[in-house]
Amino acid sequence: MKIAIIGTGNLGLSIAKGLIINNTITTLYLTKRDLNGLSEYKDHKNVFLTSDNAEAIRNSDIIIFAVQPGQFENILTSIKNELTDKHVLISTITGFKIERIEALIGYKFPIIRSMPNTAISVGKSMTCICSNVVGKKRIDIASAIFNGLGTSITIGEEHMQAATVICASGIAFWMRLIRAMTQGGVQLGFEAKEAMDMSVYTALGAASLLIENKSHPEAEIDKVTTPRGCTITGLNEMEHQGLSSSLIQGLAASFHKINEISTQ
Repeated sequence: MKIAIIGTGNLGLSIAKGLIINNTITTLYLTKRDLNGLSEYKDHKNVFLTSDNAEAIRNSDIIIFAVQPGQFENILTSIKNELTDKHVLISTITGFKIERIEALIGYKFPIIRSMPNTAISVGKSMTCICSNVVGKKRIDIASAIFNGLGTSITIGEEHMQAATVICASGIAFWMRLIRAMTQGGVQLGFEAKEAMDMSVYTALGAASLLIENKSHPEAEIDKVTTPRGCTITGLNEMEHQGLSSSLIQGLAASFHKINEISTQ
């Protein structure tokens, strides 16, 4: 694939690393105003660095935008005359709807909107993607790219705000739960490093069980709870203290806030 990443900051660089490691590229153009931060790639085979977005677009078929939301409109306006029928556009810009992109560059281009999370830097992102009507025929391209950087799922654009809460904000929510497990471990007598390792790898194991077994959380819970046992006692106390309801309320509060921000 001939790919350009417009705006190679933290997210763009994480995507670039994944594309290179997975040997997804034929050529890869990376753009940034200050190219010093990309110096490690200057001698990399088939990777080209430039501050000229138009140059990158002319030499690529798939364009991944990873710029700040406030910059995106000006960039689209400045490069729209470089776009041709060969191009597929993939946006990672939070809150920038497809209809707004179409209003700036036209309706004939395949436009795919994506919502990765910060775990993309370690190849474990849960990325949600959607497209305009033209883009439906090319959405498999985006799926292939993001499946190489974790896992992807195709959803309707009307659900992208909720996906942002569950997947992007969700990283922070899971971090807080792991921190709480770690603090509890310290209270039970472990050193902080020991408690952190136990919490992190237990969380990884729990997720892996669900993924590998394709099972429901309650099915896995049933395997480790016994009548009058310590596990069910702890679970019931957590529920009495509002574990599930507080998490759901937190998701709802974040969803309300992202909708509020989008209307400003």
